[in-house]
Amino acid sequence: MAGLIRRGDIDEVRSRTNIADVVGDFVTLKSAGVGSMKGLCPFHDERSPSFHVRPQVGFYHCFGCGEGGDVFTFLQKMDHVTFSEAVERLAAKIGYQLHYEDGGTPSDQGNRARLLAANEAAREYFAEQLTAPGADAGRAFLGERGFDAQAAARFGVGYAPQGWDNLGKHLKGRGFTEAELTAAGLLSAGDRGTYDRFRGRLIWPIRDQTGQTVGFGARRLFDDDKGPKYLNTPETPVYHKAQVLYGLDLAKRDISRSRQVVVVEGYTDVMACHLAGVTTAVATCGTSFGVDHIKIMRRVLADDSAGLGEVVFTFDPDAAGQKAALRAFSEEQRFAAQTYVAVAPDGLDPCDLRLAKGDDAVRRLVKGKRPMFEFVIKQKLSAYDLETVEGRVAALRDAAPIVAEIRDPAVRPGYARQLAKMLGLELDEVNAAVARGRSGNERGGDRSGDRAGNPSGRVDPRDRAALPAGGSGASGGPGATSPAADPLIDSVTSLAPIEQRPSVSLTQLPSTTAVRTERDALMAILQAPVAIGRDLLVQASVCGFSHPALAAVRDSVGRNVDSFERPDWMTVVQNDVPEEYRSLVEQLAVAPIPERPERQVELYLRRITISLIERDILRRKELLLGRLQRTDAVADPAAYREVQVQLVQLEADRRAFLAE
Repeated sequence: MAGLIRRGDIDEVRSRTNIADVVGDFVTLKSAGVGSMKGLCPFHDERSPSFHVRPQVGFYHCFGCGEGGDVFTFLQKMDHVTFSEAVERLAAKIGYQLHYEDGGTPSDQGNRARLLAANEAAREYFAEQLTAPGADAGRAFLGERGFDAQAAARFGVGYAPQGWDNLGKHLKGRGFTEAELTAAGLLSAGDRGTYDRFRGRLIWPIRDQTGQTVGFGARRLFDDDKGPKYLNTPETPVYHKAQVLYGLDLAKRDISRSRQVVVVEGYTDVMACHLAGVTTAVATCGTSFGVDHIKIMRRVLADDSAGLGEVVFTFDPDAAGQKAALRAFSEEQRFAAQTYVAVAPDGLDPCDLRLAKGDDAVRRLVKGKRPMFEFVIKQKLSAYDLETVEGRVAALRDAAPIVAEIRDPAVRPGYARQLAKMLGLELDEVNAAVARGRSGNERGGDRSGDRAGNPSGRVDPRDRAALPAGGSGASGGPGATSPAADPLIDSVTSLAPIEQRPSVSLTQLPSTTAVRTERDALMAILQAPVAIGRDLLVQASVCGFSHPALAAVRDSVGRNVDSFERPDWMTVVQNDVPEEYRSLVEQLAVAPIPERPERQVELYLRRITISLIERDILRRKELLLGRLQRTDAVADPAAYREVQVQLVQLEADRRAFLAE
């Protein structure tokens, strides 16, 4: 039976795994300051990156939707696996042998891991069968399209032999059950029992972004096969056609590097593009291009609000291709990147183009791309008789809203002039129609809302004394600064609706100097406790804080200071705070340190902690001076001397502290 994995093994796997490498299989990450990385969140759709990863701490957090956790949490949510399965997968990746409590065994029965293992075993079987004597038709199909054995091996192409249950028998002999093979979509159920879903077909393995085989695409080869021309794996727990792009596992690095993705229509088109040097090509798998595909592409493309990337769609020039282009255009606004269309002059798809004219022709096809807006405008105009006044007016009504949708205000006038020339109309008339189109596009109210107020909670006496005059330290009081002047707030505030954010967030903290000092010191303490050292950690943990949520984190630091050298230090602190503050701990541990990498980061970490402690010493000194003023030296000389002694000692402590 499955057993609990030993805690020591879990900690060891976590410490040996770089969370940035795991997240990087799904999201293109960029540097976001000292030891911090960021990218577009995989858990919600966003324009600007608010998803931060802290490799040194081993945690991630999205400041837009509030999702966060460690590397195990990330795999659980991305791949819908259990905690044990996530640990086992990462352990296998780094070659670490796990141990289980009470003689338990790995949790590998009837779950995602088993389905993936079955698919991988099937992939190996299909690849071997492509070299068998019965696969002549499959090899001939590839050869006729310009693909040799080396190309087939590069893309893992295989062959499903004819027969009723060849694959099923083979995989059952490998220890897989009929239920597992059916759940993986490798077997189908009929009146005579189960049988191989793929028979007598050429097979393409469909992999996810991490390179795991999640399904297959199969091409009909024989005339007596009455099934569809292309047959894919059905929806399974590991394969969802709307969330998979064929070739992305091979293309993602070059997509990220070049900031370009080329969308083609089929498996052989992806092969042809990659072999011709267009290594950013991907294709959908048995379904039309949709919103989920866009989300995946944007994360890999790092498609942020700067709009520096480009998405190139290749379509056949026939009616079906034009319909697909217009369907893609309907989702164009979801990209920040510029979108283009590439259509071969002879109506050839990339595979046929490569076969007819060579690799260079495929590269020229992509290089000769046209802006999506230009393509769609011409498609709209082609439906009208532009020789008549009525036709030109109707065409203007149809095309003007397209120009109005162009995001770049510097580009929009150029398309208006181009449209005026195409229609033979005055520019003022076209501009008026475009303006009407923009007015229609922009109707509707803006969503807005106030940020949540400060979290309530009991205030420690040391914290109450730290509050600035006038209340809780809200913006506008002494020492307050504008939120826009805070670089950390600027770096983590996203465009997500406010109501999606956690109840206690860094972006919701008051922007007073006091709160910012407390926040930045806690970031340093959680992210680099060893660099700060135990003595400073102890002193910081008894300082007065002005914000109750940050004070709760400080108290947890104090209670667990002896664990500061543990690799799971942040988790220890997080588990010790009240539930409503745990997300805040995660954010503090992931948010970028406000210091430039070329400077001495360790010096900054100690200085910000020292500034917190020094501020607390000065606060205590002010309190003692006030008490001294209120104490009557004649009526109560002993009390007066006691306050004086405390003041002298406090000043001595301050000087000794600063001298260190």
